[in-house]
Amino acid sequence: MKSLRLLVVVGLVLLLTACGGGRGLTEAPKIDPAAQAITTYRIGVDDQLQITVWHNPDLSVSVPVRPDGKITVPLIGDVVAGGKTPEEVAAEIKDKLQSYVRDPQVAVILTELRSHEYLSRVRVTGAVRSPVSIPYRQGMTVLDAVLAAGGTTEFAAPDRTELYRKGGDGVTTPYAVRLDKVLQNGDLATNYPVQPGDVVTVPLRAF
Repeated sequence: MKSLRLLVVVGLVLLLTACGGGRGLTEAPKIDPAAQAITTYRIGVDDQLQITVWHNPDLSVSVPVRPDGKITVPLIGDVVAGGKTPEEVAAEIKDKLQSYVRDPQVAVILTELRSHEYLSRVRVTGAVRSPVSIPYRQGMTVLDAVLAAGGTTEFAAPDRTELYRKGGDGVTTPYAVRLDKVLQNGDLATNYPVQPGDVVTVPLRAF
């Protein structure tokens, strides 16, 4: 009998421990992959970049992205920047500099957005009062773009709004935007930052 009770107690302890571990796993914060994609900016032609190599001022330069998508960096020559993120360019420069500099620390900062006008604009189409193509500005969001288009019409289905973005691989991806919650409830969960070349489409509601 005592052995049976001991087994029951041990079983309860193990069960409680497992339940506690399960709660810890389910409560862990999750990263929204869509939000990550939304915040990624890819460098374009004519953008101005500041390349900083820590403790090596002679290697730190401010350079424009040439029409061929490349920049020139001291010691290592040409590096492809067009279509890449600043972090990807910094990693490539660091890798190439390791032949000349011990443990180089490289930072790439976009100082001026001067990409071709077509690529530097954000477009708003569909059931808005004035469909527009507006110049991109740092920090602009979906709501900013829609308000620049005069807001939605009475025939709009704002809860089915989509943000279309072309990735570095050439594939266009749609992101769902709950514009009704943004406008009516102040819920900014899907009020994504926009990027140059983005298209925001507000569809008509079904009748």
